[in-house]
Amino acid sequence: MLIPSIDLMGGRIVQLVRGEKLELAFDDFDYWIQRFRNYPLVQLIDLDAAMRQGDNRALIVRISSQLPCQVGGGIATIEKAQETLRAGAKRVIVGSALFRKDATPNDPASAVDTEFAAALSRAVGVERIVAGIDTKQGRIAVKGWKEQVPLTPDEAVLQLEPFCGAFLYTHIDKEGTMRGFPIEVAERLRSLTQRQLIVAGGIRDRREVEALDRIGVDSVAGMAVYTGTMPA
Repeated sequence: MLIPSIDLMGGRIVQLVRGEKLELAFDDFDYWIQRFRNYPLVQLIDLDAAMRQGDNRALIVRISSQLPCQVGGGIATIEKAQETLRAGAKRVIVGSALFRKDATPNDPASAVDTEFAAALSRAVGVERIVAGIDTKQGRIAVKGWKEQVPLTPDEAVLQLEPFCGAFLYTHIDKEGTMRGFPIEVAERLRSLTQRQLIVAGGIRDRREVEALDRIGVDSVAGMAVYTGTMPA
């Protein structure tokens, strides 16, 4: 399944390369809402909230009330998750809040906040939580991808599986480049979990989406869709 991505920053739909360089920006929201109307799921990310530099709350409400969205970006509390779901989101993507920067060296378990994950799953339901696992050079990246946690994605998946209905793995090193997602990473993660697995980062064409689909992995695409390389 292809999941188109809407990333919001500064009141616009944007596409960044590796989470840093602004490549594309649009403000024709109605056009893209119409383009994505027939998709069973759309990914909606508030980059400003993720980076702790404001938010795009009104746009989140506007878009998630018209499209079936999983919404992420700055969802760090149970209250914020509940608010986002009430605003129309089908699911919430929670990333940084699931991890602790002050992990004990050589103890991966200490890097995952399972207490928060358990409380969140009780409050909103396991099936409405997508655990966001964003990695840079093989390690978990948090706080808008500005900081890292001494934890591999494999370790994170194994610890978080009881508390979420799906995983969203973003390969930051390929994000926005359209250079292809590393299929071997998807195969490895697929073998670790029974939950829905969604991957993002570098996806460039329908053939790649279909290859991932064959191994039971769903795909998020942004840059390829907005540039017309992979028509929505």
